[in-house]
Amino acid sequence: MLRFLAMLALAAVCTTALAGAPAPARRAEILHLLRQDCGACHGLTLKGGLGPSLEPAALAAKDADQLSFVILQGRRGTPMPPWGAFLTQAEARWMVEQLKKGLPK
Repeated sequence: MLRFLAMLALAAVCTTALAGAPAPARRAEILHLLRQDCGACHGLTLKGGLGPSLEPAALAAKDADQLSFVILQGRRGTPMPPWGAFLTQAEARWMVEQLKKGLPK
């Protein structure tokens, strides 16, 4: 019984880790992608360019789930590509959370 409870606790910890923020090394990769790849269209300061601003004020009223969907699926008829081949749903959601808070300089 004790062994079963230990395995159950381990499974819960693993599931929580997978659903939460990415590991530090992956966070660094995502932030690099955000600044460089997204910045190529949204401006290197993310204030807008070919794509709209990604600053907190511009995203404040936007739904986080919808923003995550756009990141993963892209937008047909626009230059916004789908990033779902490179990011998980949890990673896209984490990215949105960071954008809404404002990226550190």
